Amino acid sequence: MKKIAFFDTKPYDRESFDRQNGGRYDIRYFETRLTAAALPLADGCDAACAFVNAEIDRAVVTGLVERGIKILAMRCAGYNNVDFKAAYDAGLAVVRVPAYSPYAVAEHAAALLLSLTRHIHRASARTRDFNFSLAGLTGFDLHGKTAGIVGTGKIGRIFAGICAGFGMKVLAYDAFPDPATGLEYVPLDKLLALSDVVSLHCPLLPATSHMINAESLAKAKTGFTLINTSRGGLVDSEALLAALRDGSVGAAGLDVYEEESEWFYEDRSDATRQNKTLSLLVSMPNVIVTSHQAFLTREALANIAQTTLANLDAYFSGGPLDNEICYRCLGVESASNAVCPKRKSGRCL
Repeated sequence: MKKIAFFDTKPYDRESFDRQNGGRYDIRYFETRLTAAALPLADGCDAACAFVNAEIDRAVVTGLVERGIKILAMRCAGYNNVDFKAAYDAGLAVVRVPAYSPYAVAEHAAALLLSLTRHIHRASARTRDFNFSLAGLTGFDLHGKTAGIVGTGKIGRIFAGICAGFGMKVLAYDAFPDPATGLEYVPLDKLLALSDVVSLHCPLLPATSHMINAESLAKAKTGFTLINTSRGGLVDSEALLAALRDGSVGAAGLDVYEEESEWFYEDRSDATRQNKTLSLLVSMPNVIVTSHQAFLTREALANIAQTTLANLDAYFSGGPLDNEICYRCLGVESASNAVCPKRKSGRCL
């Protein structure tokens, strides 16, 4: 029976994977995330499974391969934390879960938007203290407003549909526009200038890193609401904080943060040394921060487990790896395409 070193385990991971596994793999669950220091935990294993906040740098890749591990199964869609050049050089196959529940993420984005628009988070905190005052809770209708969707993959398209259902006008920006979506594509600067709500649904790549920064925020519609359920590195947090303080940004709903790996997924309530920028963002009344939980639904967890185990099945049986990504893939058109032109027998490596 193949042994899988499963890193960054949470109770919901163990429950969903045990249910889907059916005893075909010996899964060794570890609470620690995959870093160089955690490599000894993978001794004797045939594969490693990691999550979005792991640090898969060259040292980790080398350490896995030295232990005889030839496949790394990422149980997430994002892969900006993986050194693919190192993986390619070492012959480490990397697979992922490209889509687990786009509805879960899009619906969470809508939940953040509605909570901010109608101050639900503040109202809930008040009524817990039996304060039923409505002062300061005036919101605004979404109907008739303009939503700007940055990134029109599955999640972006679903969120666009939700916004359309509210009666909003929808504008879209994508580096690779898809006319088949029926969306109205505009340049990013125009989208920012016209949108009352801007929601980010694109991958983190060198071209998109800090795409929301001081310069782009200066071009945006004053008082707009920013929603980010994609990747924290898309937003320059310091620039966002400054814009929230001066009113350039009216509100922000963040399920991700650019330095989240040290903070998210764990109870940090007793930490005395905190991330200053994150602390300031969390303290603001017009900001909601959730801990990268947009994916966290029963349906998504089941899909993550099924796809991850299917990826491992395909690898160990010698079958094609539909969800493999390699260094060469990332040089073709866009990383989101993940299509390697040199792939043979259904595999990159």
